[in-house]
Amino acid sequence: MTNKYYEFFCPVKVIAGKAALEHIPFELTGLAAKRPMIVTDKGVRAAGLLDPVIAACEESGLEIVSIYDDVPPDSSTTVVRDIATVYRKEKCDSIIAVGGGSAIDTGKAVNILVSEGGDDIAKYSGAGILKHPLKPFFVVPTTAGTGSEVTSVAVITDEKKGVKLPFTSSFLLPNAAIIDPRMTLTLPPHITAATAMDAMTHAVEAFTCMAKNPLSDAYATAAIKKVSQSLTAVMDNPKDENGRLELAQASTMAGIAFSNSMVGLVHSLGHATGAICHLPHGLCMSLYLPYVLEFNIESIREPLGELLLYLEGPEVYSATPAARRAEASISAIRKLRDALHKRCELPRTLKETGKVLESQLEAIAEMALDDGSIMFNPREVTQEDALAVLRRAWA
Repeated sequence: MTNKYYEFFCPVKVIAGKAALEHIPFELTGLAAKRPMIVTDKGVRAAGLLDPVIAACEESGLEIVSIYDDVPPDSSTTVVRDIATVYRKEKCDSIIAVGGGSAIDTGKAVNILVSEGGDDIAKYSGAGILKHPLKPFFVVPTTAGTGSEVTSVAVITDEKKGVKLPFTSSFLLPNAAIIDPRMTLTLPPHITAATAMDAMTHAVEAFTCMAKNPLSDAYATAAIKKVSQSLTAVMDNPKDENGRLELAQASTMAGIAFSNSMVGLVHSLGHATGAICHLPHGLCMSLYLPYVLEFNIESIREPLGELLLYLEGPEVYSATPAARRAEASISAIRKLRDALHKRCELPRTLKETGKVLESQLEAIAEMALDDGSIMFNPREVTQEDALAVLRRAWA
């Protein structure tokens, strides 16, 4: 499992805490930006989450020149082009993305167009295409899960061709990620649960997959501990600011971990299920995590056993014989999923989602094998293997 060689890269400044938003103007002026554009979605705006961001800027004499609040849940090349047109027309000079994964990915893609020029985002798709730093870009996550605020990847749907275009470049990394608990206080219970399990999965896969390394391990274990300690508390008391901040920090830490150590089969299955059955990503992560760990268990016994310390705490860890710790870690994850199911009916099986047909499992398995994440799974996966995991996850 240990790599003799590894790279670790995370140049994103993290500004976190109860008055984090108030620091945005200072960061903008530090990069000579005076005319920011906000990229967000209707839900974020309706929840009043833009108010503190706008207030913070206006108090410092910064004008928010333009607000685009029509980002769809699955962002597309058309939306990206539309926003870039507005950006140019209003002579903006920077972007603040406020929202979940879709708004953040959209902000990244818009930044490519307004920095590089042109209208065709597709020609920048792939890895290593961008050669220059982009315009000032800040991210304010409103869900604690995706970790997009610290990753160098964006995915945008090309509606005409019906494909998802991946963009990968260190230039896509924001100048700063602003983590403020006010931004996640209004998250509904099922989204709180699914996004926190998204972060949990990022961290568990980062800690157990092929490219794990000592630096990513430190971020991954810290994230797992935070989710384990805070998630059910926040579910029971949604206005718990400290718990919300813990979950938001866990998401960021898990994002740093997995963008440096990669993920595995949970993500491959999740991406395929999202594409075929249109289930939310965080839900897929929560759903597949224990089944994939069971499939991988003989290849990851040692690291998975170590995670028991962060999932259940020192007492349980020391009371569990070393040979049983890997299984106990999976039980701990199942226990957490049961607790979430009780509180907000977060599905634990494909059947419980009501959106997946048993007849779709073959197609999901086939698509998952083509997903890049599968290369880093600690155990080789055949189509039969993937199908077997899906059948276990079905009921």
